[in-house]
Amino acid sequence: MGNMATIDQSQADVAALSVDEFRHSVITGLANEPKRIPCKYLYDERGAKLFEAICELEEYYPTQTELGILSRNAEEIADLAGTHCNFVDLGSGSGMKMRVLLNAFDAPASYIPVDVASKQLLACAQEFSEVHPQIAVHPVCADYTHAIELPVPAFNAGRTIVFFPGSTIGNFEPWEAAGFLRRMTEACGPNTRLLIGVDLQKSKRVLDRAYNDPKGITAAFNRNLLVRANRELDADFELRYFRHHAFYNQVFGRIEMHLVSRHRQVVSINGTCFDFETDEPIVTEHSYKYTVSGFQRLALNAGLNPVRCWTDDKQWFSVHWLRPTAG
Repeated sequence: MGNMATIDQSQADVAALSVDEFRHSVITGLANEPKRIPCKYLYDERGAKLFEAICELEEYYPTQTELGILSRNAEEIADLAGTHCNFVDLGSGSGMKMRVLLNAFDAPASYIPVDVASKQLLACAQEFSEVHPQIAVHPVCADYTHAIELPVPAFNAGRTIVFFPGSTIGNFEPWEAAGFLRRMTEACGPNTRLLIGVDLQKSKRVLDRAYNDPKGITAAFNRNLLVRANRELDADFELRYFRHHAFYNQVFGRIEMHLVSRHRQVVSINGTCFDFETDEPIVTEHSYKYTVSGFQRLALNAGLNPVRCWTDDKQWFSVHWLRPTAG
């Protein structure tokens, strides 16, 4: 069943589509109050590499904590998944977390990585296909926050497992998160199971350190959004006039990541001008932190039954196994 990994759309078509959408999102977002740019645009090629560097930082606990949970519980997860499953990896990146699980799985039928970063997606898919030629690899270059078509219905094997690690679910507003989980379940069918990584509420000190590393990698990751806008949208952001600011908002239970204007200025995006006041922010990311019971309530609202939850010893992170109520 092994095959050389390919992407149906040409990389040029994907790039053109994303630039048009990026331009619309930035111009619309900067007209809002407060100004905002969706966090999905942080992940161009350079942004993806910077995020990989963030994941290796001691202060950024989510990646290593989740990897530990997955590694310790891989056999139980594989038992729940069953044999010949189709594995959909949302926001696959380098595929590192999937590799932690793979050896425990019983003859998986297919691996379907989904990502917007086409070069990283191709590299992940091709490496996976070479190492595991017995598994069909079908990369999908797409923005999974929109409706996407997955190749799952082509397979008459086992369950479809939707893997959504990294607490990326926290980047959605809670009502959006429930809608997203419902949409993914409907797209993949009643024999779907979801494996979701969810960051948990903890001390403000730990959270603030995780998003403000002393090496400044997170700050570079955040400001790279402006570099991308300058390159792709004919914008004229001066990077030195914006500072990275991330903090835990205890009222809403979320990390907020901002780019803050250092003084009054005017920025042009493809000929459209936007005024900034001193200390005015652009919101670039919300990252919600849940309690286990709070996320399980959200899942129930999305039509999903919580089956199993694994956490680390510090109760800093959780991984949830969910099944459709009707499944």
